[in-house]
Amino acid sequence: MKHRAFSQQTIVLAIFVGMFLGFSIFLKGFSDPSNIVALLQNVAILGILGLGMALIVLGRGIDLSMIAILAVPPGLVLQMVQNGHSIPIACSVALALVLVVGLINGWLIAYAEVPALFTTLGTGIFLAGLGQAAFFQVDVVQWPSNLDVISWFGRGALVGIPMPIAMFGIAAGLTALFLRRTRLGNYFYAIGDNPFAARTTGVPTRPVIVLQYVLAALLAAFAGMVMAASINSMPTRIYNSTLIYDVVLVVVLGGIGLSGGRGGIGNVLAGTVFIGTLINGMTILDVSFSGQNLVKGLVLLIALLIDSLVNPRNEETAQQSDI
Repeated sequence: MKHRAFSQQTIVLAIFVGMFLGFSIFLKGFSDPSNIVALLQNVAILGILGLGMALIVLGRGIDLSMIAILAVPPGLVLQMVQNGHSIPIACSVALALVLVVGLINGWLIAYAEVPALFTTLGTGIFLAGLGQAAFFQVDVVQWPSNLDVISWFGRGALVGIPMPIAMFGIAAGLTALFLRRTRLGNYFYAIGDNPFAARTTGVPTRPVIVLQYVLAALLAAFAGMVMAASINSMPTRIYNSTLIYDVVLVVVLGGIGLSGGRGGIGNVLAGTVFIGTLINGMTILDVSFSGQNLVKGLVLLIALLIDSLVNPRNEETAQQSDI
């Protein structure tokens, strides 16, 4: 099965190389260094979100609340600092909100055994509504000058690399180390591969599932802070966008099987650069937003078909139906 997952990643990378070369030859300005840097910057946030979603999908779950977590807690930091609160207090309140949402998601899924799809849909809608009703006076919260002390999250460069790209790289490296070099990371794979067998061998499956959703929430909030710093604001209504579908597309297209327990950070990187290149090429071609969604939807359907062929569900996994 590892060989099959690797083969899917190889296919995606091969298609990416072909697409990249085709765009470079036929699209004027695509291969300019400035456009390549802009391409990578634009997909850095998507890549960080993909890392969080990968942690969930490895355990055979899904998290539809990630975009609300991307928008609301970071937007709350900006709003509270604008209203005169100190940076430590604003960050502490936002962090507490992120942890609460992650814990609620994890507890409902692991202990109450509510399907992940409905749990995270509900918490995402609730969090978005909470932001609209209680936190924000405007749809786009501007970055206050008092927060410039932490603006390095998304501005400037690290050894010549723009900070959003560097933040994505650092997050990817740490996530890869966690998954491959720690016992908890191995637990993620074990639960995704067979939760009943993992529980039988002594893996604390319920606490580990809670941890998965907490880590995913933290990565989503981190992506939101990087995004807010890089564009100097937080468009809080982004949770009404189709971004969550792009995140799922990155994970599934990259080769992380929805049946759980297979894949890694390399798959997320492959899916991210593929989708980033596709979106950039369509933007240069002046494809409408609706047209881009049409293409991405078709690609997602193809990716799901490939996943069903490469990582088939046997009778046991089909009965578990975690998502």
